[in-house]
Amino acid sequence: MKRAVIVICDSLRRDLITPEVAPFLTEWGQRAAQFINHSSVFPSTTRTSAASIATGCLPARHGLLGNTMALDEGQGLVCLSVGKPDFRDRLHRATGRTLYMPTLAERVAHAGETAIAFSNVSPGAAYFLDPDGYGWVYNPAGSFGPGRRPLPTEEGLAVEKGEAGDNAVTERFCAEVLLKRAPALAVLWLSEPDYTGHHTPLGSPEHRRAIAAADANVRRVAETVARLDPGGDNILFVVGSDHGMESVAETIDLDGLLIDAGLKRAPGSSDVVVAPNGTAALLYFAEPEGAHIAAVTRLLESMEWVGEVFVGERLAAVGLPTGSPAQIAITMKADDRANPHGVPGYSHVVRDALEPKDATGFGVHGGLGANEQRPFLFIAGNGFTPGTCRERSSLIDIAPTVLRHLGLPPAGLDGRPLPGHPSF
Repeated sequence: MKRAVIVICDSLRRDLITPEVAPFLTEWGQRAAQFINHSSVFPSTTRTSAASIATGCLPARHGLLGNTMALDEGQGLVCLSVGKPDFRDRLHRATGRTLYMPTLAERVAHAGETAIAFSNVSPGAAYFLDPDGYGWVYNPAGSFGPGRRPLPTEEGLAVEKGEAGDNAVTERFCAEVLLKRAPALAVLWLSEPDYTGHHTPLGSPEHRRAIAAADANVRRVAETVARLDPGGDNILFVVGSDHGMESVAETIDLDGLLIDAGLKRAPGSSDVVVAPNGTAALLYFAEPEGAHIAAVTRLLESMEWVGEVFVGERLAAVGLPTGSPAQIAITMKADDRANPHGVPGYSHVVRDALEPKDATGFGVHGGLGANEQRPFLFIAGNGFTPGTCRERSSLIDIAPTVLRHLGLPPAGLDGRPLPGHPSF
């Protein structure tokens, strides 16, 4: 039976894969098809990326618009964290849906096959790999079987984010999922180096250890795949990241700025709701057809820390919907300064009132900065030959590539199946 295995090293920038820190990935990149013009989506957040990888679609099509989103649960728009364990259920109650587009798990289930995901990141990012329960999703906040049947605690993932948790999840993924249960689709989502990158400077000894830990876990999976399929004929092995990171320069209180300018009534008011997404933000409006949007746009365009403003129909240019209450999106301005550890790239971030913290000097993502839009992608097996693929690729191309390998139609997706041979 054809099978696909996907491993995601959360937040691992392509340029930080070096022989000293990530020896296996460096070597594996020479034995696989390496897509060097690979990009994330916008916002470049883990939860949005998970939905894009799962559906093969941009946020405009699948509907998950960031690490935070504004919902109207009956009393006006309110900003909520997509990462919380209950967000999936709140989204469904408020809108009658989870994702607008079917996931890989759903497509595989309709073909009579099985999908299993082990994810050591936030519950929101994990659950939106399969929000409607067509397969199995395992996460430390709670694990579910088909039909979203809660699994007993002893069957779940009792681990923490970080190296030790990732090691335990990887060991179980290889022994239980790959060797015993053998699903058509198996997904492993590691918390590193994202977890450490958000709490230490990029390139610091701690961050480099986190990259090395992810590298070692990819090696474990690769060795298991090689045991199962020595010729690489049946298993498509996809290894990549969801986005990269910049370093935090300064935190901007966008809510306070709007209030001071008379463009938002008060903290928590629903007339304008800021959904912060690291180095990006979406602004939701209670009256999305009102003239108020133009005034807010003018203010944002006058701020030197704003990289670009997308309004109305221009939202489509970055893969966002144009007909929703989210009528403005911004990406913060990034620069190429190197941090104290020699890693280039700084950007401001939008203050998140749900998780207020000072992350100055640490890693961040969410926007369109060059380093945030620098994930990596290696694919091996079933006709993918070693070499450098220079044509553009994106997270949304992973799902159709997997579907093609499994013999399922990749129809109705924004992405397209990637070529198996290098183009020079």
